[in-house]
Amino acid sequence: MNTSHRILERLRSGLWFVPTLIVSGAVALALGLIEAEGVFGPAHLAQDWPRLFGAGAAGARGLLESIAGSMITVAGVTFSITIVALTLASTQYSPRILRNFMRDRANQTVLGVFLGIYAYCLVVLRTIRSGDDDGLFVPSIAVLFGLGLAFVAIGFLIFFIHHVATAIQATSILEAASAETLQAIDRLFPAELGQAADASQRRDAAALAASSWVVVPARCSGFIQSVDAKALLAFARERNAIVRMELAVGDFVIEAQPLVAVAGAAVDDVALRALNKAFTIDRQRTIDQDPSFGIRQIVDIALKALSPGINDTTTAVNSIDHLGVILSRLAARRIETGVRADADAVRVLARGPSFASLLSEAVDQVRQNADANVAVLNRLLEVLGVVAQRTPDAGRRRLLREHADLVIEVAERSVPAAADRAGIRATRAQAFAAAS
Repeated sequence: MNTSHRILERLRSGLWFVPTLIVSGAVALALGLIEAEGVFGPAHLAQDWPRLFGAGAAGARGLLESIAGSMITVAGVTFSITIVALTLASTQYSPRILRNFMRDRANQTVLGVFLGIYAYCLVVLRTIRSGDDDGLFVPSIAVLFGLGLAFVAIGFLIFFIHHVATAIQATSILEAASAETLQAIDRLFPAELGQAADASQRRDAAALAASSWVVVPARCSGFIQSVDAKALLAFARERNAIVRMELAVGDFVIEAQPLVAVAGAAVDDVALRALNKAFTIDRQRTIDQDPSFGIRQIVDIALKALSPGINDTTTAVNSIDHLGVILSRLAARRIETGVRADADAVRVLARGPSFASLLSEAVDQVRQNADANVAVLNRLLEVLGVVAQRTPDAGRRRLLREHADLVIEVAERSVPAAADRAGIRATRAQAFAAAS
């Protein structure tokens, strides 16, 4: 498995990493300002600006204790609000979107700021000494800076409330999932493992099906999050072999299940470790190399909206709109064949998505759960027509028409009013009139 990629992904999606960095920075800032007190001189500061730096030990302690107590309370409230938002999003939309909330930098930063100010106050409090101690010491610069941080925290609290109220809206959730999926599409398509194989190499690859393959088992269970394409090519080139992926990114692999197969070279322990290391396997799917997971998130939101218990047609239509944005981007992209070559020789037989599979992922379940919903059926036809206009490929346009015909079948079977059925047929004709 690709350990570094897995660790990076966990750090990005964890609630603790960014707050830990902010708390560490706050502690370092407190120590730096305390040391700065000796450089600038407390007597000079108190004399020149008595209203700012003239607080005594008791006043400074009271101020910092008040700020620290408030910050830890607000941090607890912030954490509670975050958990409530996660629960609401999971039940109202889809549990697949929880990862997006966990990765939200705004939530992580706000929590870190409150905890950081709390840690800052504790460090400064520890250094304050009254006259009865070894000597009077009040870090006036650090105390004043702590007061400023308290006002900063007020701004972060207002921002956090606004951000959570916005983030749990269906439009914001759909926009975030759609944007991340579009980024993955731009990065992956065309996604080439070496050079794209030509027709003769594809014929050679077909002949390789009868070759003797050595299976390489997976060393753990989980979802395949990513594949190191360069590592697979390097392995195949160094050993003058051919590597065939048995599973694609996004698939769930069980320990000891075939992960890849190798032809033309022996597979020893070194090869087993190298090939397993090329795959990042973890407990959940990610969008980085798996745009179908982004589509899955939006489809799940649409299905939840179409369920009888919720019956939110507007959210379902908005989900279809974002699916249309994704499909329009895919329709104009070249999705490479699974055969990849290097120096005129077939090296990797990859497994990956096709336009047909991604289209089915986006449309099938929405159509199957949209019985008698005229608004959803109409919007689905309109989106399919728009996507058909965006692709110059005749085969893809044919697939889109086939899906439109299936939508018409659902309408004819489930929509009771003849006028509504006629309107849906008219929508289909109009949507594909410009895509002929």
